Amino acid sequence: MISYEDFLKVDIRVGKIINVEEFPTAKKPALKLFIDFGLEIGTKKTSAQITHLYSKENLIGKQVLAVVNFPPKQVGSFMSEVLVLGLSNESNAIVLARPDQEVPNGQKLH
Repeated sequence: MISYEDFLKVDIRVGKIINVEEFPTAKKPALKLFIDFGLEIGTKKTSAQITHLYSKENLIGKQVLAVVNFPPKQVGSFMSEVLVLGLSNESNAIVLARPDQEVPNGQKLH
């Protein structure tokens, strides 16, 4: 078990997807997401293996939850700066974790 203080070290924020690009060189099908986390954090990028349920067109403007304080990670030719959160459905496809109502970009999960 972890302590509440350990949980508080994980900085989970909400951001809006403002751009999506194909990631044809990824080992597994993935998309490059560019996410606006507001003035404090700015725009960050990540890759996500979410092509089974999402397309470039239906992601723009969606808010998602992401861990913003992990170190950047090299994913092939792309540097991922945040970790977008999701859950596997019964088909093992990733469903993005997101608020059910619009909230300010950059807001921290409590």
